[in-house]
Amino acid sequence: MTANSTDIIRSGYDGDSGKLARYHAINPPIYQASTVLFENYAELSASNRGQFDGFTYGTDGSPTQAAFEQAMCELEGGYYTRAFPSGLMAITSVLQAFLSSGDHLLVCNSCYGPVRRFAAGVLERFGVTTSYFPADCGADIEAHIRPETKLILLESPGSNSFELQDVPAVTEVARRRGLITAIDNTWATPLFFRPFEKGVDISIHSVTKYISGHSDVLLGTATVTEGCYERFYKLCRSLEMFAPQEACYLALRGLKTLKLRLKQHEASALRLAKWLEGQSGVAAVLHPALPSHPEHGIWKRDFSGSSGIFSFVLEPGFEEAAVARFVDGLEHFGIGYSWGGFKSLVTAGRFAQSEMSRYRDRWLIRLNIGLEEVEDLRADLARALGRLSTP
Repeated sequence: MTANSTDIIRSGYDGDSGKLARYHAINPPIYQASTVLFENYAELSASNRGQFDGFTYGTDGSPTQAAFEQAMCELEGGYYTRAFPSGLMAITSVLQAFLSSGDHLLVCNSCYGPVRRFAAGVLERFGVTTSYFPADCGADIEAHIRPETKLILLESPGSNSFELQDVPAVTEVARRRGLITAIDNTWATPLFFRPFEKGVDISIHSVTKYISGHSDVLLGTATVTEGCYERFYKLCRSLEMFAPQEACYLALRGLKTLKLRLKQHEASALRLAKWLEGQSGVAAVLHPALPSHPEHGIWKRDFSGSSGIFSFVLEPGFEEAAVARFVDGLEHFGIGYSWGGFKSLVTAGRFAQSEMSRYRDRWLIRLNIGLEEVEDLRADLARALGRLSTP
């Protein structure tokens, strides 16, 4: 008998999840759906009234996304977590949720570069002004607050120049002035820094980095307190914010090994950072866990560990050709943006954005220390450093 359209549509899985109930996978499966079926008219009617607490459409996400968001929320110690297609989208969604025309945004000047682009290219067009404060700010944040200031965006440490803010001091001022504080906590992850315990209202992560850990995911999260939930949730619903389900699956899988991976990243990065401090041609190593770091005391007080990305500054006098010889001479370091993955990476550029003026316009080398053998990485760096002065 020839199958007709009805037979084809009813074949295989027809939306009855009960048929799969006995399949207990250790990880949630990936759900790909636009239409989500209701069990009955009562559920449809509840959805029409905005009173249904289940999934109503693909833009709600899926059980895969919900499982990841729940895991992140528990790890963060927050009230509600939402996943986004990238870390930048997590940041910009937070800004859109809590800023209106006429408001003023305060951002640390070591922030992720595209945040500046969003502030100038989008927020400014909608009447939101932005100014930048020194990345080693604490209670002196008060001097940068205006009557129209509504939100303070922190990044501690910054992912290029690695200054730290005194977060508890900033949040104490913010609470007194009725301001919202958000932090990009990607460097430390929830394992090494606990934003909500320091008075922060919103914790943001580029899940692309350590949480996924394998350089094959683009994803971000924002976790909010109960007091920030309503405005944030309304924004997510209004814009139908959801994340790629494959990315949520991979991020949830990566999350399970986060602690093990971070231990190795931390140990290897610290060994190499300490070794680099004694190398010819290196003016300074910018790693918060080193006693030489200007805000090391804050790191020691507020953090329980350090991750695998740091920078070092070259002595004056090196030309771009020398920097190119160094970068191109590395064998185990890939040349590429991002960080937090298993492979070591290198980027290089002029030191320009930080308030650490003694290094302004000097060459800054940023290293993502991966999971390779640390002695192999040290030997690789030693060879490349030798090429700085030898064409």
